[in-house]
Amino acid sequence: MALSLASSALFLSLLFSCFASSMEAKPISSLIRKKLFDTMFLHKDDNACPAKNFYPYKAFIRAAKTFPEFGTTGSLITRKREIAAFLAQISHETTGGWATAPDGPFAWGLCFKEEINPQSNYCDLTNKQWPCVPGKSYHGRGPIQLSWNYNYGPAGKFLGFDGLKNPEIVANNSVIAFKTALWFWMTETRGTLSCHNVMVGKYVPTEADIAANRTVGYGLVTNIINGGLECGILNDPRVNDRIGFFQRYTKLFNVTTGPNLDCAFQKPL
Repeated sequence: MALSLASSALFLSLLFSCFASSMEAKPISSLIRKKLFDTMFLHKDDNACPAKNFYPYKAFIRAAKTFPEFGTTGSLITRKREIAAFLAQISHETTGGWATAPDGPFAWGLCFKEEINPQSNYCDLTNKQWPCVPGKSYHGRGPIQLSWNYNYGPAGKFLGFDGLKNPEIVANNSVIAFKTALWFWMTETRGTLSCHNVMVGKYVPTEADIAANRTVGYGLVTNIINGGLECGILNDPRVNDRIGFFQRYTKLFNVTTGPNLDCAFQKPL
């Protein structure tokens, strides 16, 4: 009888392990195949795009492995929506589209890899933790257009490169470029606030956030990324562009966008 009970216990343990494994989130490569990626970014490798051949699908998938919770947290709908939101935001940051562009303005994401004619070197001299290196510019680079010394420094430290001495690598290495965008997306800036946490339902708003009408949704992600310039403004064309990309991508993923797409009534972060 003891042997029978032990065998039963072993069987149940193995059965549970198999069930648990089957419930684990699949890698994002199972949710966004190369064909879908290429459909989203129809023109990224056109001759007209300065970033031609810089943003291959394999680089995105490889970079995502550094952040195992990205696109794998929550329900299937939540996972697809987060991937769509991330790709929509980086599409706006790197867009080469215009109103009458072939295939529409939202088919031209990932066209640029570096800010054109930056107006400054984006050096915050007041930040002593991540001091600027003389002669270096911390202007926008990569899919998220990583900017400022206080972002290049910690991003490089986390990812294994010297962001202060070698910021140029973000525009020269495709995998690192995607990694910096995902680092920004996943990193909590205060409390539970991060683009990832907002999209997967892990963000817990503070009393100040509630008072500032920072409602959970894609609009809050825009606020995190560039709220100081774009939020609290009615019908801002930059915000509308971000929304347009998101609507196109969620449609391709066959999921809804969720509520609160813009940040017009949110106080900027």
